[in-house]
Amino acid sequence: MSETITSQTSATTQIDHAVVERTDSDGAARDRFVRVAALRDLTADTGTVVRVNGQNIALFLHQGRVYAVDNRCPHMGFPLQKGSVKDGILTCHWHHARFDLACGGTFDLWADDVRSYPVEVRGEGEAAEVWLDPDPPARDPIAHYRQRLQDGLKYNLRLVIAKAVIGLLQAGADPKEALEVGTEFGVRYSNNGWGAGLTILTAMANILPSLQPEDRALALYQGLTHVARECAGRPPRFPLEPLPDAETKPETLKRWFREFVERRDSDGAERCLRTAIESGAAPAQVADMLFAACTDHLYRDIGHPMDFINKAFEMLDLIGWEHAGPVLTSLVGRIAGSSRQEESSSWRQPVDLAALLAEVFPTLLAALEQGKTRAGTWQGRKPLAEILLGEDPAASVRAMTEALRAGATPEELAGTVTYAAARRIAQFHTRNEFGDWDTVLHTFTYANAIQQAMRRAPSVELLRGVYDAAMSVYLDRFLNTPPAPLPTAENGALARVDDLPDLLDRQQQVNEAGGLVSAALAANTSDADLLAMLGHVLLREDADFHTFQSVEAAFRQYQTLRGTEEGRHVLIAAARYLAAHSPTSRSMGQTYSIALRLHRGEALYEG
Repeated sequence: MSETITSQTSATTQIDHAVVERTDSDGAARDRFVRVAALRDLTADTGTVVRVNGQNIALFLHQGRVYAVDNRCPHMGFPLQKGSVKDGILTCHWHHARFDLACGGTFDLWADDVRSYPVEVRGEGEAAEVWLDPDPPARDPIAHYRQRLQDGLKYNLRLVIAKAVIGLLQAGADPKEALEVGTEFGVRYSNNGWGAGLTILTAMANILPSLQPEDRALALYQGLTHVARECAGRPPRFPLEPLPDAETKPETLKRWFREFVERRDSDGAERCLRTAIESGAAPAQVADMLFAACTDHLYRDIGHPMDFINKAFEMLDLIGWEHAGPVLTSLVGRIAGSSRQEESSSWRQPVDLAALLAEVFPTLLAALEQGKTRAGTWQGRKPLAEILLGEDPAASVRAMTEALRAGATPEELAGTVTYAAARRIAQFHTRNEFGDWDTVLHTFTYANAIQQAMRRAPSVELLRGVYDAAMSVYLDRFLNTPPAPLPTAENGALARVDDLPDLLDRQQQVNEAGGLVSAALAANTSDADLLAMLGHVLLREDADFHTFQSVEAAFRQYQTLRGTEEGRHVLIAAARYLAAHSPTSRSMGQTYSIALRLHRGEALYEG
């Protein structure tokens, strides 16, 4: 037999304990228990701490039995030895979390279960000793943290969500685990269907590769917390079943779907969509149904439905098409009930933009056919963007159609409109009303959504949305009157990316932030470092929906514009919008910091 002796001094008493490992003649271990205390040294219902294998374990003698639990309260790390025991329940005195002393299970879901340890009392009388197993079978960490994430979402518990996400990633789980849980919960428990919370979650998932590793759990936490907040107190949504006859052709279902949406009949539209999905329609066919119905009217709900549709498909790219039924049908109510800008006076007077578009839409197919022979040769992005930023909507429409005839693809046209929309933000004058930041933001995110949709399921119907976005760019022109000058390397006040957090600790640093980005790129700063820093300063804020949208859309646009003047303008736009909405109270980051310190084993209650 071999023995190893260690000792520990607790806050309440000094205890010598022996770690004993007995082995058989063949060397196999057969006793994993550790002697930690003499029974006579324990006081009834008073915690005593022993340290075993680097762990602080609290012993309690209660009703004639000895119990052992991790001394750290799983809620916020307060030492449980300072708690009280009554009728088999241990209560932490910091936030009054309660635990079953025998198994460690909590009665308060915001606290989590505390780890318990098997205990044996060996010997009798004055010679009785307390032994425990310091390494009982470990729980499956990924299964545990998935369950805790579900608890955090159900009860809108930010700290629980943060600890679950950190735990999942530290356990080696793919971010897909958290995304699946968040999406399944969000589409079920928001009776309004897919909304801002799930859109933020998708946006944060999209930018994960651009973030520093230490910010990735924070990004997921931000998105998941917005899902929980949006669903808090809401009844579940009950999706409709598909039609019983699954032989209906996709083109018929598309026609029916558009007609039901036209009538604002969300039930009929949902059954058509669910039938298409369940009958095996290809993802591109399903996307085409939704995109066509959304662009049957102009700039629905200032762009939100299209952005939501696009983000729903991006989430399915991440978690799998098998989730398509509940995810995509959650969009139908928002599409069917959305406002239509041809009903808005701003789109009718003093220029009838709706009539202008109604005249050009029937010509788009012919323009596309004419341009096919010149595909890949179009070089007119810069001059077209300047026309789009001008004062004549008819000139914009003519130039766009001529670009199609000259060989511009629908995606190239959409990208040019999106760049023009980003310029409205990059040159937004700070003398405007603060709320008008959202006006230019809506145009940018709508145009970005149309461009991403065009990559997934291009169609003449979807092309109409590019023209809608161009008209919104025109309507936003007054917010560039006069246009704020685009910063250059010479007028950028700072060039170090690391200076951005300090800059955004102060309000109204809009132009300074744009100048920093411009100067940093001109100084050949790694654009990967710049994107990571923009993501970092976003995630430390209590950002609103539109701020998340603006940064993610800029990141997406920069992927295709990297190294160009247009790419620099897009990142200037993102920095300016972010600076206009910073700093916030940053309570989200405070909660995340607590969760991270707890995961590292730090003592929050000290000092």
